[in-house]
Amino acid sequence: MKNQQLHHLLDYWSKLTHGSVNRQIFGAAIAVAIGTALVKGVAVVKELVVAWKFGVSDDLDAFLIALLIPSFIINVVAGAVPAALIPTYIQVREQEGQKASQKLFSGIIVWSLALLGITTILMLVFAPFYLPLIAIGFSPEKLNLTFKLLCTMAPIVLLSGIIIIWSSVLNAGEKFVLASLSPASTSIITIGFLLAFSSLGSFALVAGLAGGAVLEILILGVALHRQGISLRPKWHGFERHLRQVAGQYMPMIAGSFLMCSTALVDQSMAAMLSPGSVAALNYGNRVIALPITLATTALSAAVIPYFSKMVAHQDWKGVRHTLQHYLKIIFIITVPLALLFIFFSEQIIALLFQRGSFTVDDTKVVANIQLYFAFQIPFYVANILVVRLISAMQLNQILMQVSGVNLIINVVLNYVFMQLMGISGIALSTSCVYIFCFVYMLINANLRLRQHS
Repeated sequence: MKNQQLHHLLDYWSKLTHGSVNRQIFGAAIAVAIGTALVKGVAVVKELVVAWKFGVSDDLDAFLIALLIPSFIINVVAGAVPAALIPTYIQVREQEGQKASQKLFSGIIVWSLALLGITTILMLVFAPFYLPLIAIGFSPEKLNLTFKLLCTMAPIVLLSGIIIIWSSVLNAGEKFVLASLSPASTSIITIGFLLAFSSLGSFALVAGLAGGAVLEILILGVALHRQGISLRPKWHGFERHLRQVAGQYMPMIAGSFLMCSTALVDQSMAAMLSPGSVAALNYGNRVIALPITLATTALSAAVIPYFSKMVAHQDWKGVRHTLQHYLKIIFIITVPLALLFIFFSEQIIALLFQRGSFTVDDTKVVANIQLYFAFQIPFYVANILVVRLISAMQLNQILMQVSGVNLIINVVLNYVFMQLMGISGIALSTSCVYIFCFVYMLINANLRLRQHS
């Protein structure tokens, strides 16, 4: 009886997720969302352990500031690759076959590792100059700890770059589940280090990042190998398809640089306030980041392969229908979610974090920060859908334009709101930036689609 019910359920799921492009996107998004939810569930446990061990201490402040630049490099240099690569990779695979797409993949790996290696070296060489600027309120001892943590976590830049590219190629092959589940390895290993080697302090967090990245590479590597994709980096020269990717990559990396600068600016300006402000800002965004990351990871992974296929076949009617359909769904789901965080912020923070070194006063500060971060939820998620369409249309120069404006708005609003509201003003500023970004991107996407009517 149970087997029969399971069989009917699987049949229903197959009918629900096959057929139209919207159904396929829905199936892929649900698969990625479930995998990401499991990963984030483990990540929440990790955050609870971190809060229990560190509270809003100087050790955690130092780790978060040390992680800023490596994360910035990963998000900018490596994070810009998939949006530039996948539309061309799918086009090449569809029109020229697996051998040509393998050639492009191998070249991208060599090119990306070279960029990441050079950037990592520059990160370490110039650390004595920029760290005092972004950690302006730190004592000499705290600044020295930050520098040591930065040096220790440097290899994570290269490892994370490989993970991002390999995961994106798996998604391009519509193998979404494994790529969405593999990040759980980092949280699991980090929890292990925190519990088993608590004497390491914040260096246990670095060890967890490195160990998790190595395990994730092994998992993704096996999956790609089973698909017949060679993992051996091989340089075939700066051939035509690689030049096409590079043409989209340059505006994408510029846009990512400017957009990721907003997080860097936020953390740096928070460091100018009272001790623990960086950690408080981080905690205030942690819970909000869970549904945002769940939705945007699912959308990013699921949408761009299908958008890229529709653009390659010039199915502009299908593109418009998919865009409108999913924007409607996004706002129906995320507006009530944002209201939940706004009205029950203090209760959520107290339930999740208020124990050990995390006090009642910490709860009040972090809850207020979370409240203002919550305003961004519908617009952040909807913006990801529009951004993936822009990337699929290979119009990444638009991302560069809006990112520059966003950075200016963020700095100005941070300064103004900090004077009025303290650390919570930075959260409100971030929400305002994403509201503007969504409106700007949607207007541009619709203008471009009308040109193809």
